[in-house]
Amino acid sequence: MSADLKVLKSIKDIAAHEWDALANPAGQAFNPFVAHAFLKALEESGSAAIRTGWQPVHLTLTEGDQVIGASPAFAKTHSQGEYVFDYGWADAFERAGGSYYPKLQISAPFTPATGPRLLAADDETRRGLLASAEALARSNGLSSVHITFQTEAEWKLCAEAGWLSRMDRQFHWMDRGYGDFTGFLASLNSDKRKNLRKERLRALEPGIEIEWVTGKDLKEIHWDAFFQFYTDTGNRKWGSPYLTRRFFSLVSASMNEHILLVMAKREGRYIAGALNFIGGDTLYGRNWGAIEHHPFLHFEVCYYQAIDFALAKGLKRVEAGAQGEHKLLRGYEPVATYSSHYITHAGLRRAVGDYLDRERAAIGRDIEALSEATPFRKNLPRGTE
Repeated sequence: MSADLKVLKSIKDIAAHEWDALANPAGQAFNPFVAHAFLKALEESGSAAIRTGWQPVHLTLTEGDQVIGASPAFAKTHSQGEYVFDYGWADAFERAGGSYYPKLQISAPFTPATGPRLLAADDETRRGLLASAEALARSNGLSSVHITFQTEAEWKLCAEAGWLSRMDRQFHWMDRGYGDFTGFLASLNSDKRKNLRKERLRALEPGIEIEWVTGKDLKEIHWDAFFQFYTDTGNRKWGSPYLTRRFFSLVSASMNEHILLVMAKREGRYIAGALNFIGGDTLYGRNWGAIEHHPFLHFEVCYYQAIDFALAKGLKRVEAGAQGEHKLLRGYEPVATYSSHYITHAGLRRAVGDYLDRERAAIGRDIEALSEATPFRKNLPRGTE
């Protein structure tokens, strides 16, 4: 390509309208996690920064004065906050005398949600971004480049370019013409339908009330409460949480119309909440936290309220984040997620490639088996996705 590569040390080094024209072009469903405002909030808050091991090195391709391609990219000194685990690769390479870090990560930090990563209008430019990432890794002594939670179309393009292909799976709820929550319940088999109703009743039994807070109604009092939930739960489950308090204020100020907080209140006090981002056709569940334990409250706030909101707003999908086979019995279906990997060392590339061949086959079998275990009534016409 005749385009020139430029590496940006901050998302602020490119105008928001230039970036967003590629990240969320007209006619494409809006994805909040590649929006300029989202990345800017991560960087300005210190959540994705050099001190946290996420050094911004965003890639752009330009022709003259026009930016024709871009990728959200970070130089990483660890593998935390990615949700596509390569710790074993790093350990094996370093025990053999190699240096796995730093590496190049093309992703939305701390966000296991599918979206575009090669931001361009055509595949030729996307191939240019891949070639540029490869050249950047080689010229700077980086062990590897990783594109995580990309679209399936990008994944196939990467495979054509010789990158290693990886699959995993998540659980997403899809509106198959239900109309409302009652319609969704009617699609479940009898036992699961009864259990789901019981869970929703049990969750709210202690006098708990649910609030949806979005847009201009989001206030600092909500973020103060939610950050307490987020840090309390995060500290107990996985150590130091990734996102700073300032991130929530910044992203709320710039993207409040794309944010939904589902807040649970008991006796006039907020006790739990879930942060969701609203895309063009998808509700993305991102973070949950609570300072009181109540049976089934997590399922109500994170999963059932998300379905309620999606149905009310005409959204076709709920992505409820990473992991969680427990989501299957609550109407969330197994779907594949995709990542691609370019490894500069030939020996490590062969070893990882052999492993990924076996892993993809296992993931495919897992998705097939889980699809047979969904709680939906058998032989019931369920419309289209």
